[in-house]
Amino acid sequence: MSVAKSQDQWVVVGTISDIPKLGARVVRLEAGDIAVFRTADDKIFALRDQCPHKGGPLSQGIVHGDRVACPLHDWKISLNSGIAVAPDEGCAARFPIRLEGETIYLSLQSSDVAA
Repeated sequence: MSVAKSQDQWVVVGTISDIPKLGARVVRLEAGDIAVFRTADDKIFALRDQCPHKGGPLSQGIVHGDRVACPLHDWKISLNSGIAVAPDEGCAARFPIRLEGETIYLSLQSSDVAA
């Protein structure tokens, strides 16, 4: 996805319709890739595009409910928190999302310590 800079560390990354339902798009930044996900009910989430287990690309995983399954070893990661679902342990950094109509704004500041 392309990134258009905005004020105070928020960037425009596109619109909801740019992301397929149950899919993801990748925002490429110098600091690392961020996966922006869309659930079946049009909720939008953003996580570092790196599974806490072996670094698999979460953007290529399968979205189901409010989780994504890593394509490498099927770890389930909560889209709400970035935390791996038990019995697995670990966390993918989560990034705040703001919606204004159909436009998606992404904060460049992770909301956790795992960034």
